[in-house]
Amino acid sequence: MTPTPASTSTPSGSGTDGAGLDARLVVDRGTFRLDVALTAAPGDVVALLGPNGAGKTTALRALAGLAPLDDGHLRLDGAELDGTPPESRPVGVVFQDYLLFPHLSALDNVAFGPRCQGRTKAEARAEAAVWLDRMGLAAHAGAKPRRLSGGQAQRVALARALATRPRLLLLDEPLAALDARTRLDVRAQLRRHLAEFEAVAVLVTHDPLDAMVLADRLVVVENGYVVQQGAPADIARRPRTDYIAQLVGLNLYRGRADGHTVHLDDQGPAITTTEDLTGPVFVAFPPGAVTLHGERPTGSSARNLWRCEVSGMETHGDQIRAALTGELPLAADLTTVAAAELDLHPGATVWATVKAAQTHAYPA
Repeated sequence: MTPTPASTSTPSGSGTDGAGLDARLVVDRGTFRLDVALTAAPGDVVALLGPNGAGKTTALRALAGLAPLDDGHLRLDGAELDGTPPESRPVGVVFQDYLLFPHLSALDNVAFGPRCQGRTKAEARAEAAVWLDRMGLAAHAGAKPRRLSGGQAQRVALARALATRPRLLLLDEPLAALDARTRLDVRAQLRRHLAEFEAVAVLVTHDPLDAMVLADRLVVVENGYVVQQGAPADIARRPRTDYIAQLVGLNLYRGRADGHTVHLDDQGPAITTTEDLTGPVFVAFPPGAVTLHGERPTGSSARNLWRCEVSGMETHGDQIRAALTGELPLAADLTTVAAAELDLHPGATVWATVKAAQTHAYPA
């Protein structure tokens, strides 16, 4: 399914009185063009989500002033920022690798921003001490970065960005450098700090869990364009590209609805749904809604039945996820016991059924 650019109209909840972020970021690199519209009100946390190479980091660099715009605009609280040097923008950045100054203590790392804004050394250090205390790091104020854990370093980097009291906070994969256990704790702490932040925060990530937990609104970017945006729950329920469907764990198809029947665009089999729709639609269902049979079932209540072939298998949590090709390419989840009973293996022929009530159709 080829993604198409989504509408660039202002999402509900964005500032329209000049407060907050109003941007259209156009960066043309010849072989790659970024064209992304972003609006956000003070207090909003927006996540830019997308695969590697989608343009997320380019968008973040444009917001920070590190990549010049070829077209568009960038306004923050009504002030035009395009052309303003990065160091003069009211923007704080937390980089993926934090980029703490290795020769400075945690306290002096955080004090660096206020010092650049003209505060005296004493004033800057006093301000930094307050931020470290808010981050639960008062006891580590004198520690150099090499003495800090990954989670502590992330919080120092966040404190350093916030100490300048930015009107726009940019976070570039802020949890990517952490191990799984630390990531869980730091994600919860970061969510709390972002909830208290009164200006606009933009988070760049390829991790759907980080995006879903931390952001109020997701902006999904593919190939330099916005393909879908909205509240996390809405996007999870109604994905509009294969990339998003895979992230949220759904089988997704596009076709034309005629009542309760969806005829797929790629001339595949029709899918029966409970929704009564007409015209272009998406239809989705989770892998857990798929039941596999070794023989063609008789007397089944499922309205959807397809002959498929197992093309691959992998462990998925406490289940087995089978990739199927044939009449309808799809993914199916089943228990290890069920997989053994069916003697599933690559090349095996199976019959897949899905009840109409377990599908979800919605306008394309």
